[in-house]
Amino acid sequence: MGDDYRTERDSLGEIEVPADAYWGAQTQRAVENFPISDATFGRRFVRALGVVKKAAAQANNDLGLVDDEKADAIVEAADEVIEGEHDDQFPVDVFQTGSGTSSNMNANEVIANRAAEILGEEVGARVVHPNDHVNYGQSSNDVIPTAMHVAALEAVEKDVEPALELLADALDQKADEFDGVVKTGRTHLQDATPVRLGQEFGGYRTQVEKGIERVRDVKAHLSELALGGTAVGTGLNTHPEFPEKAAAYISEETGVSFREADDHFEAQAAHDAMNEAHGALRTVAGSLNKIANDLRLLASGPRNGLGEIEQPENQPGSSIMPGKINPVVAEAVNQVHKQVVGNDAAVNAGAVEGQLDLNLYKPVLAHNFLESSKVIANASVAFAEKFVAKLEANEEYCEEQVERSMALATALNPAIGYDKASEVAKAALKEGKSVKGVVVEKGYLSESEAEDVLDPEKMTHRGILSGDD
Repeated sequence: MGDDYRTERDSLGEIEVPADAYWGAQTQRAVENFPISDATFGRRFVRALGVVKKAAAQANNDLGLVDDEKADAIVEAADEVIEGEHDDQFPVDVFQTGSGTSSNMNANEVIANRAAEILGEEVGARVVHPNDHVNYGQSSNDVIPTAMHVAALEAVEKDVEPALELLADALDQKADEFDGVVKTGRTHLQDATPVRLGQEFGGYRTQVEKGIERVRDVKAHLSELALGGTAVGTGLNTHPEFPEKAAAYISEETGVSFREADDHFEAQAAHDAMNEAHGALRTVAGSLNKIANDLRLLASGPRNGLGEIEQPENQPGSSIMPGKINPVVAEAVNQVHKQVVGNDAAVNAGAVEGQLDLNLYKPVLAHNFLESSKVIANASVAFAEKFVAKLEANEEYCEEQVERSMALATALNPAIGYDKASEVAKAALKEGKSVKGVVVEKGYLSESEAEDVLDPEKMTHRGILSGDD
């Protein structure tokens, strides 16, 4: 096939590989076998593969199973993978063998060939062997779920949590800023008793804070690593001390706490931890969707909607209507929620499948989890910085509307009873008058009593307004 290719070999025989590729025969076969989606693993998962292979080499070197020269070269090559220097050398489609063997061998071959080059040998020379050295004491069946947990937990700790904290802070600032703005509350999309705009934003902040707690709660299970179970969980062909040593090196490399799985059979045959963890991400995405929907409603208008808050002018909203501004960032958050719900369906379906000693949906579990983590994190940052932080309250309009609300009559219940309060509310609506004017007009309360009982700001606090004080 010319000078642009070299011949590599595996147990099935010879195959031509691009001359400038670090990958080898098994990767090339996977590229040819799985022309399915054009989707390949992203930075987080490729990094995790490098982390696992580096830790394995360090552990095996400590145990005297891989010599210093080869181990040092493997570690150096793995470091380059960790840093993203060889991301273009991972061409295997996400939709591949269910164990992820193709991606494991992709990592083994890239690191082995780069290690050979570091030692001054030619790529393909196999002085560092992808199976005998890079993959020593491992199987795809324990490497891939280990990389999956490493990538997932790093994504949660380093991407999702900080992004949600940023959003919670932005909402908290608005809760303080808007605390004095009294507006009409709404239930069933109908006027309800008054609420402070700051109280609503405080609720959004708490919703995000509880989302942070939810994703933190799943970290204990994601911290368990399958590495050391090899093919079926028995640990055949690996040193008894290897799992603990490798987990310690992985923790050191990532700055995230990992440990050997409680049960290697469970860790390889089922992926309940991934299912649980993605469920937390789905819940968080749902929270963001609810907040985005509320803010779109509150900003609707600007003249013929609710118009209680003013949204930022992020970009022109229409190709035909001049001057129109849409809540584009909030809409992106809404769409992220739908994507995460779809990903969750795939994760749930895959996590409960597989047969006997191996779950065969590892690649799609990893891919969908990491996509959800990425879009949630990125959407949260954009939402915080480009939308929430730039919101303004329409204070005068909120005050005007709350005074017109029929729901103010609710505060009359302790003072004049539910039946008379209903009579007042219906009369006010029918006659186009204020609740305050009608209750005084009917003689149920004096002017001063009505002023006290029907104070919208007082209604935003727990308590009973009787008109007697």
